[in-house]
Amino acid sequence: MVLLPARRALLAAGRRWLPRHYAPAAARPSSGEPESEGPGRDTALLRHLLLKLRATGPVTVAEYMREALTNPAQLIGIWFVSEWIATGKPKAFQLVELGPGRGTLTDDMLRVFNQLASLLSKCDVSIHLVEVSPKLGEIQARQLTGGKVQSNSEDNSAYMTGVSKTGIPISWYRDIRDVPPGYSFYLAHEFFDALPIHKFQRTEKGWREVLVDIDPQVPDQLRFVLSPSHTPASEIFIQPEETRDHVEVCPEAGVIIQRLASRIEEDGGAALVADYGHDGTKTDTFRGFRDHKLHDVLTAPGTADLTADVDFSYLRKMAQGRTATLGPIKQREFLKNMGIDVRLQVLLQNSHDTATQKQLLHSYDMLMNPEKMGDCFNFFALLPHQRLVHPDKKHKQESKSPLPPVAGFSELLMK
Repeated sequence: MVLLPARRALLAAGRRWLPRHYAPAAARPSSGEPESEGPGRDTALLRHLLLKLRATGPVTVAEYMREALTNPAQLIGIWFVSEWIATGKPKAFQLVELGPGRGTLTDDMLRVFNQLASLLSKCDVSIHLVEVSPKLGEIQARQLTGGKVQSNSEDNSAYMTGVSKTGIPISWYRDIRDVPPGYSFYLAHEFFDALPIHKFQRTEKGWREVLVDIDPQVPDQLRFVLSPSHTPASEIFIQPEETRDHVEVCPEAGVIIQRLASRIEEDGGAALVADYGHDGTKTDTFRGFRDHKLHDVLTAPGTADLTADVDFSYLRKMAQGRTATLGPIKQREFLKNMGIDVRLQVLLQNSHDTATQKQLLHSYDMLMNPEKMGDCFNFFALLPHQRLVHPDKKHKQESKSPLPPVAGFSELLMK
């Protein structure tokens, strides 16, 4: 397969040599061509992992395995860099994460960017975190900057600013609308499934909204009830073509997707959504988790995490054609396209420790098994239309250079 120019650039930046057999660290060459691994072995993420070992020096196979297989930020960071290259390597890009939690994912991606510093040397990279919780913002600041941040006045769109440990500027916002315009990559990792939903039930009298009320038989407990008639939400959110009998709709997710699609349409970039969900097929997915166990959503409110699977068909609809959409694609397919099977074989070949091999296979099974994470977690992307279809239709099709495939959503086999 011919290597596209954009992919060739990433290959050149990440090219490192990894011996098949053990050798003293000092014996590793400081430069040179990679050893041939056979057709299809040289994937983008594999190159990054080889670069990781080259940059850090000797590491245990267990550490290497964790970086290669169980850390989603390595994969996601490479995905954004791949898209940056595919769109011509703009002079600047903003990485915007929605609901960054404790900042761990952002911190890992910053390490990816640092390891690819030579490739990104002429690009002005900045981090923009949309976080409404002051407590989580402080945790993120400690994780990413060591706590060295500056609080801004209320008239400033960013309520906090700082610089990462690797020298990349970071800003915090309470709303996506406060993030400056510009070419941006947006990440929503387990974000949409925590947003509030409306629940609706089809009845003989039409659609009724599911409400929460006091249980008259047990006054200090709650129960679900159906609205006696249509509600404003049921009038707005239920589509005439709906075939399911029970529907969950997240209006806030729809609004956010509209804003992301509008920004990508105007400024370029991409959005990657990674979450639990379905493509308009599931019905009742509202559930609670407490101490990593299922918990009644109406019992002891405030003590459990409440979540509902993301309806990706609704997200696609709310993009309103402003951007192209890809997915949802199951995690096992996405990881396979990113070369996880190749990485597994490389790691197994370089490990002669039975315990490490078992741990590696266990991690692989957890990520890829359809009954575990393989079919539960999904990837979904928003991209400019011109990323998938040449905007200039005046030229003959045969005169156009092929567009680079989108990593993860297409199988990438490169020589």
